Amino acid sequence: MGKRDFDLVVIGAGSGGIATAVRAARHGARVAVIESGIIGGTCVNVGCVPKKAMWLAAELADARELASEVGFDASPGGLDWIEFVCRRERYIENIHASYRQRFESLGIELVAARGRFVAPGCILAGDAEFAAPHVLIATGAAPQRPDTPGAGLGIDSDGFFGLRAAPRRAAIVGGGYIAVELAGVLQALGVEASLFVRSRLLKAFDEETVAVFGRAVRARGVDLRIGRDIAGARREDDGYVLTLDDGEEMRGFDELLWATGRKPNSDALALGTAGIRSDRHGYVRVDEAQNTNVAGVYAVGDVTGRLALTPVAVAAGRRLADRLFGGKPEARLDYANVPTVVFGHPPLATVGLGEEDARRLHGDSVRVYRTRFRPMLAALAEREQRTFMKLVCVGDDERVVGIHMVGAGVDEMLQGFAVALKAGARKADFDATVAIHPTASEELVLMSEPGMPFDGAMA
Repeated sequence: MGKRDFDLVVIGAGSGGIATAVRAARHGARVAVIESGIIGGTCVNVGCVPKKAMWLAAELADARELASEVGFDASPGGLDWIEFVCRRERYIENIHASYRQRFESLGIELVAARGRFVAPGCILAGDAEFAAPHVLIATGAAPQRPDTPGAGLGIDSDGFFGLRAAPRRAAIVGGGYIAVELAGVLQALGVEASLFVRSRLLKAFDEETVAVFGRAVRARGVDLRIGRDIAGARREDDGYVLTLDDGEEMRGFDELLWATGRKPNSDALALGTAGIRSDRHGYVRVDEAQNTNVAGVYAVGDVTGRLALTPVAVAAGRRLADRLFGGKPEARLDYANVPTVVFGHPPLATVGLGEEDARRLHGDSVRVYRTRFRPMLAALAEREQRTFMKLVCVGDDERVVGIHMVGAGVDEMLQGFAVALKAGARKADFDATVAIHPTASEELVLMSEPGMPFDGAMA
């Protein structure tokens, strides 16, 4: 077919690639998107979207028990996985269809092939070459298993979404977002879940908040084992057997799920052919404006190794398109103070600096406010589960530089408070805001005195 010319060629039709392509096309650019897999990438197909669907199912299971405890005639029952998965997949196919319609309406060409560089501004895909002055790498990342005997057994996080029935007893290996979230979903849906964490749970988060979260996870029934590395795994007649680093064996798991990190999808891109630099792990190196070392070649999203969050990839891609085609030469993503939620049971929500990082940066000028309380519904059900909230403030004017929460509903609370933090709000601004009563979120504007650290004992 020879060489075809565009203004922008995007390699990868995940969230970051699609967002960039759509924004560029709306600015009038001629765009081709090269994707050998399913449109939507990790987030839509084996990430945030189906994960959140399963989390919602787990929340409904807990809500049924809670309703029964407060007086409703609602006997808890198991989830019909086949029925729910069918609904989940229909929802995802609707997203696929909306992407295709958007591409068609904007004249974006979707090329179903694997792409690789043959020159800095030229991509070979199938039997054609696609040339453009601007090329975006947005190929994402994939699950990675450890170099451990037996690591080929069981499933990874992608495989979780292939389940069509709940296992009876599951071992989850890992200590990051994915491991924590899937362990919580499984436990809430009636599975005996054991979570094995090699070192620290949720390493990048505020330590005190993680300690509170860990105790809450245990209280929900997850067998959380921190500081336990897996030396090997094997399959026997009664299920998977895990050998721990001290020689202890745990057996009888009918599912084994590895959530031990991700690796960038960069090996097949022939980056060296175009002189594009990557680090020793394969992540494409970019500067603050998403530029690689090669002029006209850019990268966004998980393939860069920077804040592997879908909204980050989307925001970075849109700003890149604005800079290249929208007449905004200074447009770029500010990676500071990005809010995020771990959709565990309960959820953990955070934005800004943890206490440790704040003290390293600002020393004795840091003041910390904390509160712990029992939400009304938990109290009505006579449950002991608590919500934890923490504000990290800096300077004489107590600028809020960190907000950290664990508990029911904090996933929905954080967005508005993240705007306040990003805008430079002070503790006095929180104090001056009238509380909405009775809510859990009001506690964030009612903290009057700096609190002593909790021991994390949150039932």
